[in-house]
Amino acid sequence: MEIPESEIFKTIFYEHYPVVRRKLAALVRDESAADDLAQEVFLRLYRNPPDDPAALGAWLHRVLTRIGYDYLDKKARERRLQNKQEQLYDASESPPSGEEIIISKLDQEDVHIWLNELPERDRQALLLRYSGYSYVEIAGELGVRPPVVGTLLHRATEKLRQNATKAIPQTK
Repeated sequence: MEIPESEIFKTIFYEHYPVVRRKLAALVRDESAADDLAQEVFLRLYRNPPDDPAALGAWLHRVLTRIGYDYLDKKARERRLQNKQEQLYDASESPPSGEEIIISKLDQEDVHIWLNELPERDRQALLLRYSGYSYVEIAGELGVRPPVVGTLLHRATEKLRQNATKAIPQTK
């Protein structure tokens, strides 16, 4: 009389499950995950058994190792994603304080004053650039050739920087 396949599988399961589960628990360091992963190992055994029944131990070890490492990789990806989400959430969570708003407004007023001290063309060039205009678009607005815009912006930035350093008192 031949033993049914389900009985053979049941025998293999009861014989090898404790070892497979113990190795997975040592690998992933999580008892409940080791239970789930051990079940996955035996599910794979049931669905796709090894060609050589004599190599069952090695097959189980190879499969449990792969499943364990896949689980650890997945957990590492989840941790990285969670850390990124926490960083984004922390950065966008706190609204600016009253002091930060006032300082920002004062900074904006200072920049407007410094911009007004620049020649008209320099002021326009900087405002257009920081409004998102391309060099070609700035050249069209100012009536200059596109290759000149980079030099114009550089000089305007330097003049703005000089105005700012003159206005900020130097402390020693």
